[in-house]
Amino acid sequence: MPELPEVEVSRQGLLPFLAQQRIAGAVVRTPRLRHAIPAGLDARLAGLRVEAIRRRGKYLLFDCESADGGGWLILHLGMSGSLRLVPPATPPQAHDHFDLLFAGTVLRLRDPRRFGALLWHEGQGVETHPLLAGLGIEPLCADFDGDWLYAATRGRRAPIKPLLMDSRLVVGIGNIYAAESLHVAGIAPRRTANRISRARYHLLAAAVRSTLSAAIAAGGSSVRDYVHSDGGAGCFQLSCAVYDRAGEPCPGCGAPVRMIRQGGRSSFYCPHCQR
Repeated sequence: MPELPEVEVSRQGLLPFLAQQRIAGAVVRTPRLRHAIPAGLDARLAGLRVEAIRRRGKYLLFDCESADGGGWLILHLGMSGSLRLVPPATPPQAHDHFDLLFAGTVLRLRDPRRFGALLWHEGQGVETHPLLAGLGIEPLCADFDGDWLYAATRGRRAPIKPLLMDSRLVVGIGNIYAAESLHVAGIAPRRTANRISRARYHLLAAAVRSTLSAAIAAGGSSVRDYVHSDGGAGCFQLSCAVYDRAGEPCPGCGAPVRMIRQGGRSSFYCPHCQR
């Protein structure tokens, strides 16, 4: 699933081409993805200018003159979605479900598993949309630090790794980035959240920030369907210390990396470096 780094890379890649560009129209080829696609979306979007592209968690938010009678196009890539900028008149392929049309380019959404989302929020106040209102803190914002994590986990008896991936607490830290961040911080994925000290939470917060920043710089992780808006692939997965490396030596100590299951997901860790 595209996580925060992949969505942020998509946002940064689209900005130079789409910011301040006027939408010529839209083509909807399927009635629904994870949710029904709003009827008449083409008519709502045509003629509006994309004033900004924001990210909230794993959602891309296109500001289509929201302060002047327009609204927000809300887009989520789901499990397998990707966005491509293609020349006008490029024939759609299988799983190309939506085109946002501009004078010189087309933004095309491909989603083989149809777990993404494409919705419209009329007017301003997009943060009140039901899909966004309950989201947790942004891990790259100034308020996310060890003190915040320590306070947020008091009384939480869940293991730390699934908790890091809970979007109601912190947004955008997927399986890869939770595993790598915990390895950098030296914290075992099964460690109970309320039994981690404030000092170790400072290490973890710094590890999360550095891991996500490194992933963005590497173009994200391409482990399944994710590609950049120009068709290129991310490469962060090639530098992972523990993710998907069960049985291989830990780069820190040489001990074999282990894999366990937590909440239906694979967790990779070093039993020597992470306590």
